[in-house]
Amino acid sequence: MHPVLFRVGPLTVHAYGTLLAFGILLALWLAQRRAPAAGLDADRVWNLGVYMILAALAGAKVWLIFADWSYYRQHPGEIFSWSTLEAGGVWYGGLLTAAVILFFYARQAKLPYSKLGDVYAAPLALGHAIGRLGCFCAGCCYGKPTTMPWGVVFTSTYAHDLVGTPLGVPLHPTQLYESAWEFVNVFLLFRLGLGKRPSGQVLGAYAFLYGLTRGTVEFFRGDPGRTMLAGGEFSLMQVVSLVLILFGAWMWFRPRFGVARPAPSSPGPATA
Repeated sequence: MHPVLFRVGPLTVHAYGTLLAFGILLALWLAQRRAPAAGLDADRVWNLGVYMILAALAGAKVWLIFADWSYYRQHPGEIFSWSTLEAGGVWYGGLLTAAVILFFYARQAKLPYSKLGDVYAAPLALGHAIGRLGCFCAGCCYGKPTTMPWGVVFTSTYAHDLVGTPLGVPLHPTQLYESAWEFVNVFLLFRLGLGKRPSGQVLGAYAFLYGLTRGTVEFFRGDPGRTMLAGGEFSLMQVVSLVLILFGAWMWFRPRFGVARPAPSSPGPATA
């Protein structure tokens, strides 16, 4: 675990932020490159990607605050503190906020949202896989204690002070579980291709695969602030994962019921 890559005077460069930024930029670049295969304008895809990223960062922070509202209600000054701004936030909060932006942008620009989702699916999974490696470096999103031989022991007091990482205790490397599973998802989504299937099926596959990924990894997570339900039997994130699985299955099978219609393949003029 290396939460800090290096320091230059007062500037601290964190591993999590660096890997997250790299994953985001790589995902944007890939989505732009894949746009023509889906009959979409590459500039529109890039611009929408930027809007979604900004919205996702804000949405992840808002979900983080509401997930731990009992703390922030007693310490309202922490909402705008540097530690809160540095925190990555809640992934599902960011994902759902970005999905809302995609839907309304698609309606305003008269673009097929399902095709847009197909384009972003594999790049999003890849960016997320890289970002989870950053989580591992930072020590956040850690797992429950374990006796398995692959349990990891964190020793960074900096990470402990920053995100509460338990030290000296073997933990499930949940960050690596999710990252590895997401890399597999990336491979599967790229194999599906673009323009070869009914519009929305790749998006559906992403939703199904990631819902399954996160819902399973949640059983091994040990970090607080995930809104546990039923006396701690499962988390709110697993409820959202189930919804995502059902949505993904619907998107995948809807062409069989005549729901999906061919979308226009000729993109309009690029706009900002």
